Amino acid sequence: MTRLRLLILFLLALACGASNASAAGGAEPAYPKGGKWDLQKDQHAHFPLPLPAYKDPAHEAYDGEGLGLWDKIKKRAVAQHHFNLIATIIFACAILHTFLSGVFKEMAHLHEARHLKKIEENKRRAVDKPEDDAKDDVSFRAWFFHTLGEVEVVFGMWVIALAGAVVWCHGIAPGHGVMHGISEVQHYLGHDVNYTEPLFVVVIMAIAATRPIIRLSESCVNKVAQLFGGTPAAWWFSTLTLTPLLGSFITEPAAMTIAALLLAKRFYSLNPNPVFAYATIGLLFVNVSVGGTLTHFAAPPVLMVAERWDWGIGFMMTQFGWKAVLGILLSNIIYFSIFRKQFSSLENPVATHDPNQPPRWEEREDPIPPVITAIHLVFLGWTVFMAHYPPLFLGGFLILLGFTEATGHHQNDVKMRTPLLVGCFLAGLVVHGGCQGWWIELLLTAFDNEWVLMIGATILTAFNDNAAVTYLAAQAPNLADAAKYAVVAGAVTGGGLTVIANAPNPAGQAILGRFFKGGVSPAKLALAALAPTVIVGAAYMLL
Repeated sequence: MTRLRLLILFLLALACGASNASAAGGAEPAYPKGGKWDLQKDQHAHFPLPLPAYKDPAHEAYDGEGLGLWDKIKKRAVAQHHFNLIATIIFACAILHTFLSGVFKEMAHLHEARHLKKIEENKRRAVDKPEDDAKDDVSFRAWFFHTLGEVEVVFGMWVIALAGAVVWCHGIAPGHGVMHGISEVQHYLGHDVNYTEPLFVVVIMAIAATRPIIRLSESCVNKVAQLFGGTPAAWWFSTLTLTPLLGSFITEPAAMTIAALLLAKRFYSLNPNPVFAYATIGLLFVNVSVGGTLTHFAAPPVLMVAERWDWGIGFMMTQFGWKAVLGILLSNIIYFSIFRKQFSSLENPVATHDPNQPPRWEEREDPIPPVITAIHLVFLGWTVFMAHYPPLFLGGFLILLGFTEATGHHQNDVKMRTPLLVGCFLAGLVVHGGCQGWWIELLLTAFDNEWVLMIGATILTAFNDNAAVTYLAAQAPNLADAAKYAVVAGAVTGGGLTVIANAPNPAGQAILGRFFKGGVSPAKLALAALAPTVIVGAAYMLL
């Protein structure tokens, strides 16, 4: 992707943000801010129903007095012409789709092999065509199944199904017509869904992956690793300990990007066996999820509740931070002990290139002037500081892109494919997640026991972004302090169980997925993350 295309892409993003804000200012919201339900912001679409509606005796969706949990779920499921139920079924299908991504990739490879054989027989390869810049004939089936196998685009695909459900339930079924349903889709996607986090993750991933930032991170981790001999084992332990904790200050997505890139270079490139590979990525996801809890602004699930519950950096350090550090260290030590014999096989990796050939440009070791690294750090800090203001952090990123052009001999290309795919994943997840509050809120508020709340939040997080879980908990009135702690502890604890559990996880998967045959298996990832999940959960609840 050329720099010009990048500039156009982000200028369009800025323009869209401005137009949405302008449109939102002129459109009449379906549920205005404040009002009898004391909503925190305007909601322009008529779906999903604001959660206070279910507790309003004057509203048709009122839960009723004395109903049990299951009865309330059934009553809410049929609201708005069964939209809640349909939206959740679509969300479940999207989750199931992520589990089947490997199957679709295998089908894509099968069709590609058949297609290649066919075009060779029919002389349709590029070399068989008279044009100088000819291309091979493309297999649409192979492309189609390959697209279905891209985990990062799964939730975006299923947004199409969700839009169809909106048109039916809010346009056709109530007799308002197709165009009314389409306008509801426009209001929801254009006004009600907040894309700030996906945009932020795209930018922070791109900046964190620039050569000056990676070289600086590598240098810092190397200093610690050298204290323990500089072996692959030392690098493994140092990376899985330091970078997740760094996430409390540079945000979790940036920490995940740096950690994944370092592990790709210093660990996964040495071809660990599959069990060790999965154990490491599971440990990474859990560590990053809890490593951001030393502060109140770095971990998305904490950020969702910090202001509303008056949680500052002092509270986070004393109630969550030191426990997270202890949990990370204990998990790393246990996994290190289990796999310590595996490290010996990583000591002498097979050379990846001919020693008689010069190294690749992107792997050069020439020094980077400190001033260039400092400028990159300034832009990284600017992005973190302006994380809630897309025009500002996007504008800063555009300036940084220009700076990388001016200092190109010290830079590597700013690769945008992975950040953009991750942004697509998160945007789709945000769209679907906004329609799941009707049942998540019920489960979070149905129990008083702290352990039940913590375990419940952990399980819910595995099937929905943990920031959404804590956000919904923040909407519950009169939640006890112990219950607040339990929900957040569960949300960050479960952040490593699945790719969708924590916003930075798709970044880690996108970077490390190539080291796993058929991509990262959701089931194997959950199994690998289970032990550290239990360890950090116990640290939060028992200490």
